Amino acid sequence: MGSLIQPAMRAGPPGRSALHTSLRTSAPSRRVARRGVRLATLLAASAVLAFGALPASAQEVIRVGNLKLAHFAGVSYIKEIASSCGITVDLKIFAKGPDVMQAILAGELDVGATASEAAISGRGNGAPIYIVGGFASGGARLLAVPDSGIKTVADLKGKKVGVTRGSIQEVLLAAEMGKVGLTPKDLTIIYLGYPDLNQALLQKQVDAIMQTEPQSAQAIARGFGTEMLKPYDTPIGAPVRTLVMSEKFYNGSPEAAKKFMACFVKAQKTFMDDPKAAEKFVTQDVFKGQLTAEEFQEALANSPYTLSITADHIQKTTDVMAKYGIGKMSTPAKAADWVKLDLLDAAKASAGIN
Repeated sequence: MGSLIQPAMRAGPPGRSALHTSLRTSAPSRRVARRGVRLATLLAASAVLAFGALPASAQEVIRVGNLKLAHFAGVSYIKEIASSCGITVDLKIFAKGPDVMQAILAGELDVGATASEAAISGRGNGAPIYIVGGFASGGARLLAVPDSGIKTVADLKGKKVGVTRGSIQEVLLAAEMGKVGLTPKDLTIIYLGYPDLNQALLQKQVDAIMQTEPQSAQAIARGFGTEMLKPYDTPIGAPVRTLVMSEKFYNGSPEAAKKFMACFVKAQKTFMDDPKAAEKFVTQDVFKGQLTAEEFQEALANSPYTLSITADHIQKTTDVMAKYGIGKMSTPAKAADWVKLDLLDAAKASAGIN
């Protein structure tokens, strides 16, 4: 019987495998796929332009430090509206202004909200920062135990007085004492955090405190503190809380800095124009029901939101700090050299604010 002969396979070009031939024949399909990818990309870009900003993951992330205080809440509110400004805010809360400054120096923050003394002390010790805005004024009261008999600053002689170290309240206490000839040697100064000051006053571990808001409003409303004075009759006047930006962020990310300041103005204007919106955010979101509406209103009356600040105000505060040795500055900085309000002015102008 003859052998069964199989038909031979047609050979491809020399040196090319059947797999290579298969890949070559699929090239038109690959070209179609690539065109499809390009078309999808173009459609996605068109959708962004037509329907809004990029998602948060693609937006500029700006690291912001703040304090849990009623008059600082406008800065926290920026996080709530950040997506409408084309940015994402990574918000961190600190116990006091000097802690915010330390985080900026460590490269952990781009922007921070502090009272002016923390910024002034930082810059006076070489910190590469700028003051770029102001967001609240006032926010201080000298309180005494109701039955202490303390009526004036002069009555503090020989008493125990609480204050938060490194705070604007410490600066104001020194300035008020200086007006009546008192020095730290004439009384016992006890340094405590803001919440602890109220506890010390409540338990009569101190005779008086220089306190912030809303803690001073709470002390008055709850009956364990009585107001002696609002300390705004010194060369500082009503102290303005400061928005601080690192030089690196200000100079290296100008577009992001511009967007942030526009969002800052938008947030502040919201609270200035709509006190009820501010009240709801502060009492419910910031203080989680631990602050009543009445206490918020009392606090706000003593620490109104603002968009105003001047280099002259910062210089006067610097001079008072240097006079009383607060902040331990190696070289007090001239305010005109590091108060940069160009971004604030541009954002206010864009929002129609004088």
